[in-house]
Amino acid sequence: MAGMSVAIRRPIARLLAVAGLLVTVVALLIAPAGPASAHAVLVSSSPIASAVVSNAPAEVVLTFSESVRKVSGKIRVIAPDGSRADRGEPTFEGTVVTVPVDPAGARGTYLVSYRVISSDSHPVSGAFTYSVGAPSTPPVDSGDDSRADPVVGNAVKVAKYAGYAGLLLLVGPTLVLAALWPRRLPRRGPARLAWAGLGLLAVSTVANLLLQVPYTAGGGVFDVTGEGLSDVLGSSFGAAHLVRLGLLAAAAFLLRPLMAGLVERSDLVILGVLGAAALVTWPLAGHPAASPAPAVSVVVDAVHLGGMAVWMGGLVMLAVFLLTRADERELGAILPIWSRWAALAVSALLLAGTVQALIEVATPRALVDTTYGRLVLGKIGLFALVIAVAAYSRQLVRRRTAAGRPTSMRRAVWAELAITAVVLGLSAVLVQTTPARTAGADVAGAPGRFFSTTLSSPNYDLQIELDPAERGNNTVHFYAYTKDNRPQPVVEWRATVALPAAGIEPIQVPLLPLTDNHATGEINFPAAGEWQLRITARTSDIDQATVTTTVPIR
Repeated sequence: MAGMSVAIRRPIARLLAVAGLLVTVVALLIAPAGPASAHAVLVSSSPIASAVVSNAPAEVVLTFSESVRKVSGKIRVIAPDGSRADRGEPTFEGTVVTVPVDPAGARGTYLVSYRVISSDSHPVSGAFTYSVGAPSTPPVDSGDDSRADPVVGNAVKVAKYAGYAGLLLLVGPTLVLAALWPRRLPRRGPARLAWAGLGLLAVSTVANLLLQVPYTAGGGVFDVTGEGLSDVLGSSFGAAHLVRLGLLAAAAFLLRPLMAGLVERSDLVILGVLGAAALVTWPLAGHPAASPAPAVSVVVDAVHLGGMAVWMGGLVMLAVFLLTRADERELGAILPIWSRWAALAVSALLLAGTVQALIEVATPRALVDTTYGRLVLGKIGLFALVIAVAAYSRQLVRRRTAAGRPTSMRRAVWAELAITAVVLGLSAVLVQTTPARTAGADVAGAPGRFFSTTLSSPNYDLQIELDPAERGNNTVHFYAYTKDNRPQPVVEWRATVALPAAGIEPIQVPLLPLTDNHATGEINFPAAGEWQLRITARTSDIDQATVTTTVPIR
């Protein structure tokens, strides 16, 4: 009867697992597609940070390195007297955020504070000032603080670390019980470890979902609102975590017969598919999905995470169970197989980690100039140390002395686990740190060299902002306004730059309209000098005007 009961339960468990997988696939299909981005930074603004403009602008424009999403009530413009100068809701168009402000604003210094969400679900916050007419004492933003509580940031890192720990505690026992566990040994201990890993992983996933609300919107750990949770669940971050929970639920039905030693090969195949799909949810909710090469980054990050789980999960099983319970004959059969598994897992870690570093760090200088780069260097150093310990363990196996000297092998394994636990901690911090490739791009919040002027024509006033006004690549922004300081729609933009003193003829500047009255472009100045910038803006089928200015380039 017991055998018949097991035979009946197996198809049911398999059917439930497949059903869970189908639900996950449907969730993936209906999940909102987000634009590619990672830790967006403010790369330019209008007015430029610390600039002094002659007339109060009708809008403040924030341009980020990547697309961003709104955090309700977290973009404010504060007038010199401390009142709100912004009017109405800001508009979000990809990388550009436009904030309407009072065009009849008073003279003095204005404070712009912002908090938005980048497409990899990390909050981006900051502030800068600009002045109308002349600088004054900067105002203070008396509204709600747009920063998250530091406790929330640390709690997010702890939750991510717990997720990594749960993953390896689940993967290690599952693999070893499926392929390496001696039949004579009881399976209760590894089974409990696997269930603990599954539970820890599920709790970590739920905690990440809840913490994402105050993390992105600002506030304390318990500032979780229904609206905020709805926004998180409707994002790509929320979809990835919900998919992970669905996959874990589906896997749970197949883990029970595996823990009892009753699993079939087809069940292992389904478990493998569920595991691979679950691994992908980590990069889909973080930097890799928003990298310059998302397809590559997602795959290598999943491989990196899978290699870590196999290696460290196997080490836990060796240290806690096999090296203490298996006899010499069993260890002689198990350790060579495990050694090959570990070599493959480490090779996958090295290859995937190298590709990740090339994408996220981008330049050798960023390794030492950014927090992200220094964390990567620390991770590399620890990884080299653990590889040395692993090499010693592999030598024991090759010499066939490990089975007869389990104490030495166990010490080496515990040393590997201790070091890799620190590596996991660095990984949990890395996923919350701005990638090195974008960390140096946040130039809008700090004063520096730039060129700004306002030109007048019979049809419009044109505000010009050029950054950094130096040799090489520069970004230029044009803003057209009517004579009463309201946005002037422009039908067509044309611009050229020339350096007559050096014999450089006019060079056409490719322009991209961002809004009706705002266009941007990239200019490469090959030499220093007094460059002539000529702009023609057509405001209707028959009306157009040309303005010219001289731009000093150093």
